[in-house]
Amino acid sequence: MSAEFTAPKGIPDYFPPASADFLAVRKILTEAAYRAGYGHIELPIFEDTALFARGVGESTDVVSKEMYTFADRGDRSVTLRPEGTAGVMRAVIQHGLDRGQLPVKVCYAGPFFRYERPQAGRYRQLQQVGVEAIGVDDPALDAEVIAVADEGYRRLGLTGYRLELTSLGDDTCRPQYRAALQEFLLGLDLDEATRQRAQINPLRVLDDKRPEVRELTARAPLMIDHLSDSAREHFAAVRADLDRLGVAYELNPRLVRGLDYYTKTTFEFVHDDLGAQSGIGGGGRYDGLMRQIGGKQDLSGIGFGIGVDRTVLALAAEGVSVAGRGRVQVFGVPLGAAAKAELVGVAGALRQAGISVDLAYGDRGLKGAMKAADRSGARIALVLGENELAERTIEVKDLTNGEQRKLALDAVVGELVATLRS
Repeated sequence: MSAEFTAPKGIPDYFPPASADFLAVRKILTEAAYRAGYGHIELPIFEDTALFARGVGESTDVVSKEMYTFADRGDRSVTLRPEGTAGVMRAVIQHGLDRGQLPVKVCYAGPFFRYERPQAGRYRQLQQVGVEAIGVDDPALDAEVIAVADEGYRRLGLTGYRLELTSLGDDTCRPQYRAALQEFLLGLDLDEATRQRAQINPLRVLDDKRPEVRELTARAPLMIDHLSDSAREHFAAVRADLDRLGVAYELNPRLVRGLDYYTKTTFEFVHDDLGAQSGIGGGGRYDGLMRQIGGKQDLSGIGFGIGVDRTVLALAAEGVSVAGRGRVQVFGVPLGAAAKAELVGVAGALRQAGISVDLAYGDRGLKGAMKAADRSGARIALVLGENELAERTIEVKDLTNGEQRKLALDAVVGELVATLRS
């Protein structure tokens, strides 16, 4: 029988047991940021639409085609956040964080929203972990941000990814390059929509995934060949620091990110086992964003966004699980009402001691309860029946090797805490 209600198209549900990998990925990626001194920031799910139009860029697909925008009851135009950087910069300006210690280093995690064609790893509600470091234009900070993402992937056990890296230049060289690229593009036989994009933001054309456009632009001039001396020195310093940090990378001079605010260092992590949707995370430097959204200063920043959903798919492609063996460590099997009452107390004491515990509810028999214990992934099963109650003992079964022993009921909590923490 089909359900009367289903999740909206392109919006995934996360439920056990697969949700355990999802949670573990998010936890490990954020911990990599916390180890580098990034503090947590919690952002609004929706913001003033103008923040994204000005901050992300009106010519981008994100703003022109993919945003969930609506009028609230006060007839204000608001948008479900499509990315995190503009919101972080707004928070920095609003709360005066830029007037304190610099750089401002923050980490965030949660859902973002883009109206895209749903496919594997590409959802309309996507989950991301992101970091932003705002206020210092230092190549060593660029390298740190990239290394934080790389460490997260390594700690997850991913091996089949690669880091692509380029520079998109700065204000001293981008105008000249933009003119050269625009001249090249307008000399091509482009469709009308692409020609208009070339006139508004020619760099966006290099991000077009259509094979016929890629073929036409194969000989387009590249930003990496038009860098100013200062931009070239900045990029060389980033690469040298990545070498010192042991972060491997490949130069990709055609790399273009999907957001307008990127300058200088730009990067993407790619996993080829995911097919067309091979990007699992990326980011770059954004030196003009603060003033663009109303800041009195024009502090630079650099950050990344990692797709949690795509990272989970990459782990599955490599046959790697990061969730651990089971959802609980101990599973209680009560045989009878009196035994259940006793095990409820044991379970509570174990949980207070930091041990995860579940019970066989619903008065099921021994066979069914032991099947539930196996499915839980628990290491230990506690079996308590009338005979054990009379003796004030409990049967302890190691589900990893089948060994069984009896313990005094009053001593089982202390014994299990010592065993499971050793």
